[in-house]
Amino acid sequence: MKRPSTGGIVRILVAVVLTALVFWKSHPAEVLQALARTRPGPILVAVLLVLVDRTLMAYRWLVLLRPFSGPDGPRFGAVMRIFFVSTFVGTFLPASVGGDAVRAYALARERVDGSAAVASVLMDRMLGVLSVLVMAVVGLVFAQQMARDPMVLTALTVTALVCALTAIVVFSVRAERLVQQAAEWLPWEAGRALIVRLVSAMQVYAHRHGDLANVLLGSIGVQLLRIVQAYYLGLGLGIAQPITTYLAFIPVILLVMLLPVTINGLGTSQLAFVWAFAQAGVPGAQSFPLSVLFVALGVVGNLPGGVLYATGGMHAPKRGEGVP
Repeated sequence: MKRPSTGGIVRILVAVVLTALVFWKSHPAEVLQALARTRPGPILVAVLLVLVDRTLMAYRWLVLLRPFSGPDGPRFGAVMRIFFVSTFVGTFLPASVGGDAVRAYALARERVDGSAAVASVLMDRMLGVLSVLVMAVVGLVFAQQMARDPMVLTALTVTALVCALTAIVVFSVRAERLVQQAAEWLPWEAGRALIVRLVSAMQVYAHRHGDLANVLLGSIGVQLLRIVQAYYLGLGLGIAQPITTYLAFIPVILLVMLLPVTINGLGTSQLAFVWAFAQAGVPGAQSFPLSVLFVALGVVGNLPGGVLYATGGMHAPKRGEGVP
């Protein structure tokens, strides 16, 4: 086992401290009372909706694999298994990119070139981030006072820069040449070749406008589902706010959760939920448990991957394997 890096330890500490501080400020006794009064019906609706958004996320990845799926490409069932199992495994890794790395590595074992596997996962991630950015901008139309907050401005700026850099790498021929020239400075020859192949694989999407639009719309659909999930979680906790409040706040909260200052958005999600919903008059005793249930809902959505992992690991046995 590899020891956690200093950065990883710092992110864990920040997550723990932030969560504990926000919990304390939200009055722990009242938080526990709100959780005890939670109605199960709306929570069940949210759980069913998270299964829908996981299916939509898997579909996005299938679309992004189209340019690399020839007659000997990955099997549909294998791709679905890799997606769901990697989301489960990613729950226990220090950051969401850990699950992405597992997904790319597993796909490379299914007759998909390693650079193509990484490119498909990166594009899936970046289009997902772009969808959060789009929905956050829409949300700020309903909550314009939040646009002046330094935390929101930082999240918007960082996310926009990452999306812009990805777009340049995908669509700019000049950027490909610059990356190739920069790679020449690397002392590791295999690393230089890997970077060049990865950029070439990502630029395959420059001519797949329909697929990119398809995945972006699917990603926006995922964000809308998350807004509705949060709405039903709020109903379960007795939060009397219209769905437009969630439309305004949830995308901005997701944007803040993307900032790589904690592990898997823990701590930042609690802080963002309490801070945002306070502007609508929701007390911390309700918004803090809402943040906990929202994070827990993501873990629930990963459980089908846990079942698949327990019944065969990342790769199901191919026909004829495992037979005495």
